[in-house]
Amino acid sequence: MPRELDDKSYHQFRTFLEQQCGIVLGENKQYLVKSRLAPLMAKFDVASLSELVTQTLVPTQRQLRAAVIDAMTTNETLWFRDDYPFELLKKKVLPELAAKSTSLKIWSAASSSGQEPYSIAMAVQEFQQQNPGTFKTGVQIIGTDISTTMLEHCKYGHYDSLALSRGLSAQRKKQFFEPGDNGMYKVKDSVKKMVSFRPLNLLNSYSLMGRFDLVFCRNVLIYFAPEIKSQIISQIHGVLNKDCYLFLGASESMSGLNQSFNMVRCNPGIIYQKK
Repeated sequence: MPRELDDKSYHQFRTFLEQQCGIVLGENKQYLVKSRLAPLMAKFDVASLSELVTQTLVPTQRQLRAAVIDAMTTNETLWFRDDYPFELLKKKVLPELAAKSTSLKIWSAASSSGQEPYSIAMAVQEFQQQNPGTFKTGVQIIGTDISTTMLEHCKYGHYDSLALSRGLSAQRKKQFFEPGDNGMYKVKDSVKKMVSFRPLNLLNSYSLMGRFDLVFCRNVLIYFAPEIKSQIISQIHGVLNKDCYLFLGASESMSGLNQSFNMVRCNPGIIYQKK
């Protein structure tokens, strides 16, 4: 078993992680670091977690640093997570946007293994089926993540039965997926062509992303310190078109972070509209 992290190494690692990607670990999260980083010890031929952390702090250890950040930022997710954002998308947001434009551009921040951006694409297709002719000049959905490993998985678009059982109805599985190799299922091309993926650290500039009609930044802010949350919200505001929307996670709030959005209470849920 890997030796436990000593207090000094854990403190150094917390500082490193916050500086590199803004994630704030609590005082007693050594168990989380151990569970995420232990598999890297054999890969990089390191005898202890403390030694792994020591090597991670060396700027020239780029491959190790990338693997550590991948391990610490990779999270499982669900299809159509929480349901209500996707219902609000189809019933409120997309009708408003369709009345103003024939094109649509959406950003899914921290797209993890791809479920959110692909769920958004499926919801947009369902809306278009019910409202023929909408967004006829194109739909563009961009998923970003700090983890290059996750992005490759997203681009591949293949999922096993267990992954599909988490939030995906049988009807949507039949409509939007087709059998792949080795018992896997792959996202149909009609959905896949709507979505592209690219690497992005939310601490960096968003200026090269262009402008968006809608941003999903759900279940992301909970990992950041208040000043970093405020910075991220401010940058998202800068890339949103006027009167367009931001979706946060169910347990996340804009309170005290930014005064440039109007909170829109829905039933259920809350969304934020750029002033």
